[in-house]
Amino acid sequence: MSRNDALRAARLRVGWRTVERAADALTEHGQQLLDDRHFTVSPRTWRRWEGERPGWPAEETASVLHDALGRWPEDLGFTTPPGWIRPEHHEEVAVKRRAFISVTSAALVAGPVAPQHVDPALIDYFQTQLEGHYRADMLLGPHDLIGTVSAQYQLIDKLVRSAKGETRRGLLRVGAAYAALIGWLYQDAGDIDGAAFWRGVTQEIATRSRDRHLIGYSLVNQAQVRTDLGDGHAVIDLCEAALDDADRLLPKVRIMAIQQQAHGASLTGDRRAVDQLIDAADGLLSRIDDDLPWGNACRRTPGYLEVQRATCYGRLGLGRESVALWDQVLNVVPATARRDRGVYLARHATAAAGAGEPEQALEIARTATEIALETRSARMRRELTTLERAMLPWQDAPIGRDIAEVLAPVTKGI
Repeated sequence: MSRNDALRAARLRVGWRTVERAADALTEHGQQLLDDRHFTVSPRTWRRWEGERPGWPAEETASVLHDALGRWPEDLGFTTPPGWIRPEHHEEVAVKRRAFISVTSAALVAGPVAPQHVDPALIDYFQTQLEGHYRADMLLGPHDLIGTVSAQYQLIDKLVRSAKGETRRGLLRVGAAYAALIGWLYQDAGDIDGAAFWRGVTQEIATRSRDRHLIGYSLVNQAQVRTDLGDGHAVIDLCEAALDDADRLLPKVRIMAIQQQAHGASLTGDRRAVDQLIDAADGLLSRIDDDLPWGNACRRTPGYLEVQRATCYGRLGLGRESVALWDQVLNVVPATARRDRGVYLARHATAAAGAGEPEQALEIARTATEIALETRSARMRRELTTLERAMLPWQDAPIGRDIAEVLAPVTKGI
C-alpha cells in the first residue's frame, strides 16, 4: 500500500515518532486551540490519513492540522474536495487580486490618450533604465521591483500611443523588453498566472514591433513558463517556433531558444537531446556581438550553459553528473549574484541527495536556506521543496531530521 509521505514527513519533522503519539498530540493541540475538550483524533484515523486513501478532514480539524504542522491539508497529501478554500486563503486571494489588478492595469490602460510630442531620445532613456532594473533584480529580488518596472511600462505604453514612425517602433521594442522583465519578476515571485499574463503582453508588443528577434525572445519567455509547469512538449513546440528561420536570428536569441528547448527535452526524459542542444548553443556563444539591453543572461551569468546542463541533468535524475557540474559552476558564480547562487545551491543539494550523498546535501542546504529567507524568492523555495522530497529516503534517520529542521523555516507553510 502506498503511503501519504507528505503527512508522515510533517509528523516526523515536529517530533511525533509514532502514529499514536501524533494522534495524542493533535488531540491535545486541538482541545487547546478550539477550547473544546471533545475534540479528538484517534490513532486509527491518523493511520488512515497516512495510508493510500487519506480522505479529507473536517474543517476544524484542517485548521488544527495547519496550526500544529504549519501546512494546510492540501499540502499534506490529503485528497482536496471540490470547492475547498482554506480559511485564511479568502483574504490572501483578495490581497493578491488587488495587487495583481494594480500592476497589470499598466498593460490595460484604455486608449486613446491625449496626444503629446515624443522625443526619440526617450528610447535611450528607457533602455538605460532597463539595464539598471536588471542589476536591481539581482540585488533586490522580484517583490520590491514589480511596481517600479510596471509603472515605467505604463509610461512607455502611453508614449507609444502618441509616437510615430521609427520612434514608435523603438518604444514598442523597449516596451516588449520591459514586459518580459515584469513577466520574469512574477515568475520568480511564484505567481505563474501573473507571469503568463505578462509573457502574453510581451509577445503582443514584440509582434507589433515587427522585430523578429524580439518575437523569438517572447516565444522563449512563454517556454520558460511552460518549463515551470512541467510541460516539456509545449516547451519544445515554442522553442522550435522561435527557431523558425534561425539563420536570420541574433545568436543570443538562438542560444536562448536552444537551451530552453534542452529543458523541454529534460522534461520528456531525452538525455541525448539535452546534450546535443546544449552543445549546439555553446557553439554560438562566441558569435554574440549585439548591444541590445535585453536577453543578456548568457553574457552576465558565469557558466551559463553548464548551469542549464546541470539543471537538466538533475531533472533527469543524473545525480552524480549534476553534482560534478554544480561543483564547477559554483566556483565561478560571484557573491553579488546571491539569489542565483541560492537557486544553484538548492539544485546542487538535490543532486547530491539523488547521488546518495545526504550529508553533502545537508551542508549545501544550510547556505541555500539562509539565502532563501533573505531574498524571499519563490523560485528558491520551490527548489528547496524539491530537495525535501529528494531526502525522503532518509526521513527516519538522524540526517533526515536534521534536513527537516534546516528546511522548516522555508518550506513550512508552503
